[in-house]
Amino acid sequence: MKAARDPADADLQGLLAQAGGPELTGGDETAWIEVIRRMDAIYADLVHYQVALEEKNARLENAQRFIESVISSMSDVLIVADTRGRIQQVNRALERLTGRAAADLVGGPLAGLFDPACAARVEDFAEHIRSGTVTDCEVDLLDARGEPTPIAINCTPRHDHDGRLSGLVVTGRPLGELHRAYDELQLAHERLKTTQQQLVQSEKMASLGQLVAGVAHELNNPISVVYGNMHALKRYEGRLARYLEALHGGTPPAQCEALRRELKIDRLLADMGPLIDGSLEGAGRVGDIVEELRRFSTPVRQGRQPFDLVRVIRTAGEWVGKARRVPPALELELPPRLPLDGYEGYTHQILVNLLQNAADAVEGRPAPRIHVRLEQAQGRARVVIHDNGPGFDESQRLRLFDPFFTTKPVGKGTGLGLAISYSLATETCGGRLSADNHPDGGARFTLELPLEAPA
Repeated sequence: MKAARDPADADLQGLLAQAGGPELTGGDETAWIEVIRRMDAIYADLVHYQVALEEKNARLENAQRFIESVISSMSDVLIVADTRGRIQQVNRALERLTGRAAADLVGGPLAGLFDPACAARVEDFAEHIRSGTVTDCEVDLLDARGEPTPIAINCTPRHDHDGRLSGLVVTGRPLGELHRAYDELQLAHERLKTTQQQLVQSEKMASLGQLVAGVAHELNNPISVVYGNMHALKRYEGRLARYLEALHGGTPPAQCEALRRELKIDRLLADMGPLIDGSLEGAGRVGDIVEELRRFSTPVRQGRQPFDLVRVIRTAGEWVGKARRVPPALELELPPRLPLDGYEGYTHQILVNLLQNAADAVEGRPAPRIHVRLEQAQGRARVVIHDNGPGFDESQRLRLFDPFFTTKPVGKGTGLGLAISYSLATETCGGRLSADNHPDGGARFTLELPLEAPA
């Protein structure tokens, strides 16, 4: 006869069946252990699900607080309404502007926030968003005193999680704030222009510092000529004074003639003309160099004037070459003259920067060489500067003219030369400046200038 089955065993057997455990038999301790293990696993799963649910809930609360803080911090007004134009939510900016709490606004008509003259236009927003958006619509919002305040608003449709149109979102900014923002932007723009001019001037001074040795040598030659000629004329002065004193002091003609031969007066007179001409030429050369320095370094905006581009290229090449301890070979392929009507000082600065950059690229390489070619086509002058340096990576091409970008070692460059040259060439001189790697190796910079620059 079978023993009666314990009801507790029956319930336990049911739990085992639901958990997928073995069938329980009387006195089977293994089954009890399995039951306990299954119950522990189920409890652990429940704990895991509860922890996961709490974490998701915490993240949801954090996200909600974040969204609320963002909406509350907005300086622009924000209004959320349904498809019938009933207000569902507003932010603090609108509360401050209208002087009304959100609880008083929610549920009311969107058009009620605006001046009655604009109410009909606002009521049409619910229809407009079905086919698009409303952008930069100027309407009058009623402020806390009931006075109309001009505001520029945008209205966009809002969709639910199924993609169905569920309402509209209105954002706006009082035009008074826009005017203030515009004034601040204008002030920032003026400061930026001033800073840019200062950067241009700083780069000029940096370039001038590198060229000072070459310029000093360039000045030294004509000054030495003038100095030597003045010494010679000083000696000639004494000999002429002695001869004239004898000539007008009653000295017999024979003695005067002997003195004339002794003092070599005839050769002295023949030599004075070339000495004076040489001195005048040297002084003129000094004046030209000083004028070129003034045009290069002057901080004031330069005017448009005719000049010879060939002469400017030669001058820039001489300055850069003489400033180098080991100057690169400068190969010039230039016509006799090429007149331009443009900005000579800025063009000179661009060429000096490009030639300095090329000279830096070939420094320390065997047989350093810079080739400069000038050609004219379709009303434009094209200056091509090609060096036999290592060139640049193609990945750097788009950044070559960025401010402060440089491939030179630290302390060798500011990263402003090419950026300022690009700005002067394109914005001031009305030309173009580009760079690429030459098929035969080395970097190649091409400067294009109109024969007549824009005013």
